[in-house]
Amino acid sequence: MKSYKKIDVSEQQLEDLIRRHAGTIEEGLGYVDHQKQAAGGRLDVLMVDSGKSLVVAELKVIQDDGMLMQGIDYYDYISSHIEAFARLYNTHKVDPMQEVRLFLIAPSFSQTLINRCKWINLPIFLFTFNCLKFDGEEDLVPIFSEQAIPTPPEIIEFTHLDDHLNYITDPQVRIKVSAVLDEIKNWKPGSISLDSIKYAISMKVNGRVFSYFYPRRKHYLLATYNDQEVWTEYIIKDDDDLAKVKPIMQAAMERRVK
Repeated sequence: MKSYKKIDVSEQQLEDLIRRHAGTIEEGLGYVDHQKQAAGGRLDVLMVDSGKSLVVAELKVIQDDGMLMQGIDYYDYISSHIEAFARLYNTHKVDPMQEVRLFLIAPSFSQTLINRCKWINLPIFLFTFNCLKFDGEEDLVPIFSEQAIPTPPEIIEFTHLDDHLNYITDPQVRIKVSAVLDEIKNWKPGSISLDSIKYAISMKVNGRVFSYFYPRRKHYLLATYNDQEVWTEYIIKDDDDLAKVKPIMQAAMERRVK
């Protein structure tokens, strides 16, 4: 493997990297526009996801708690004028019936910002990034990782299980998720319930939560307690990821049975 070093970039450089590598943030994500006038300022980047939702991206090249409110202001503006933006960017086939999403992208996030996000009833997603320069190559390579937002302790809103499955745009992933959920219910038949809440499916054994399922467009997240009883979230993109997490979930379930 080639050696590399991390490179600090300006916000303009980060915008350009996202324009050229949007799909590395989330599969199927596409660049739409940048520095668009909105809410008394200019939003950094506008994208569209694989489900044809507009994505407002607020960027920072340093840790900055103020980006959350700034991003919400832009989110509010775009959401309030979604039909106009769908017409403006008609070549991207934006669906104005889909909820706008808000991405915050920065090198790191404070625990304060992360805790605030869990109480905001909006589809907010956090991504950290590193920019790498490999020996012998001129181009920078951005690496993005999703930062999980903790689940608030109380149920916010009930939906249907099918709503979560239908949020997934990849039919093969949807089929696999349905099979996984059926398998989990059979770990202890009659004792396990799958309860739909906003943005997640809560998994309980004898009424006690042991895991959550979070749908994404082309993958999903599973959250559960590790062997130290620390709440941990895992991104599931393939069968190997799932195979690693299932024993952790089963162990968490068994501890709640005792």
